[in-house]
Amino acid sequence: MTAEILQMSVQEQSRSEVIRLYIEGHIKQKEAARRISLSCRQVRRLAKRYKQDGAKGLIHRSRGKESNRKLSAAFKAQVIGLVRKHYWDFGPTFAVEKLCERDGLNISSETLRHWMINEGLWKSRSKKKKANHPIRERRPCIGELIQIDGSPHDWFEGRSGKCTLIVFIDDATSKLMDIHFYPTEGTQAYMEGLRRYMSQYGRPAALYSDRHSTFVVNQVDAKSGEQITQFGRALKTLDIQHIPANSPQAKGRVERSNLTLQDRLVKEMRLAGVSSMEEGNAFLAKYMQKHNQKFAVKAISDKDAHRDVIHSEEELNLIFSKHYKRKVSSNLAVQYNNTTYQINIKNIGYAMRGSTITICEEFNGKVTLLYKGKSQKYTAFKRGEKVQQPVSDKTINHVVDQTIRNQNKRQHYKPSIDHPWRRNAIGSSTKKRTVLFWGKEDISTLR
Repeated sequence: MTAEILQMSVQEQSRSEVIRLYIEGHIKQKEAARRISLSCRQVRRLAKRYKQDGAKGLIHRSRGKESNRKLSAAFKAQVIGLVRKHYWDFGPTFAVEKLCERDGLNISSETLRHWMINEGLWKSRSKKKKANHPIRERRPCIGELIQIDGSPHDWFEGRSGKCTLIVFIDDATSKLMDIHFYPTEGTQAYMEGLRRYMSQYGRPAALYSDRHSTFVVNQVDAKSGEQITQFGRALKTLDIQHIPANSPQAKGRVERSNLTLQDRLVKEMRLAGVSSMEEGNAFLAKYMQKHNQKFAVKAISDKDAHRDVIHSEEELNLIFSKHYKRKVSSNLAVQYNNTTYQINIKNIGYAMRGSTITICEEFNGKVTLLYKGKSQKYTAFKRGEKVQQPVSDKTINHVVDQTIRNQNKRQHYKPSIDHPWRRNAIGSSTKKRTVLFWGKEDISTLR
């Protein structure tokens, strides 16, 4: 007769040995209960099963049976079908959120992960050994330190052109304070973003950024010697401290947020049918609320470090504009962008001659002349085409694309048949000759 082979866990084998010793009278009931960490009542139950079925009676009775909580094959097929159709490039956790939110299907992320791996829809990622970076504690109050960064990416997956997402995130809470799409990352994007931020929350204590040329003068102009950027000058006027980071890891909160946005926001906009920068900016408020509910944390302190905005709208218009210094000529005129600005002043204005005046150019093209903080009336005289300003590597693609679009819009002018440019070239094949004053033809022929 073939002996039956039992599959028992280590715990079941230990219990079997102790119960056998108890039944044979080698140990007392309390000692058996102590050895297997069970009550005396449970020891008597196990002893009864052992007497009836032997060691087999101590094996867990659910072994080899399907769980009552097992999901049906039809449910699994429905979930996998939806994942293949709508969430094929989603991670398991994000896909579970969308299945619950959009399709009303509840499933654990771990179960879906196993299903997606088996179906070839997800590959488990090997974790690389990360470099060690010193941990910095969060600031205790909201509004004390705001990390800012621009994230250029194909946000609309080819449905529209590439653009940059400007991100403002609070250090104390990891809360997205403001996000907005712009064609490029530059002074205008950050100035408009900060002004929109201030209109909602007030002035933060400090901004934490990388060393992009918008924030830091990386190469001092030998002629002007300027040590501050346009954005830096605006921050100084608003009494907001700027702190440049020495590495991307130093401002890791906004860097990790950019990676999350490049994953989740892109897919959310795809599901919502968002296909342009304008539609994207309208969608961001709804997304930001959902994002903060999931990822934001509570600040250590309940204090809000934001300060009131003390400048008027007219003053903010001048603060958030580009400032340039120019010398006033003896006839009270200044030159800027191939344009002469003649200052209109009632008195003679001797004091203003040879002095320095500030030209403030807003992003809508409006120009204001400031002398000792006061606006001056002027008359503008255009002097040719606008000089192209130097561009950085982050804006060169946008500039080239805009140039090509402008060139395609231009209609090439073709002179009429009787235009002076063409008059001598049409209807005459006789070459011009010069004639000397005594009436004889010169041997030279004009070509």
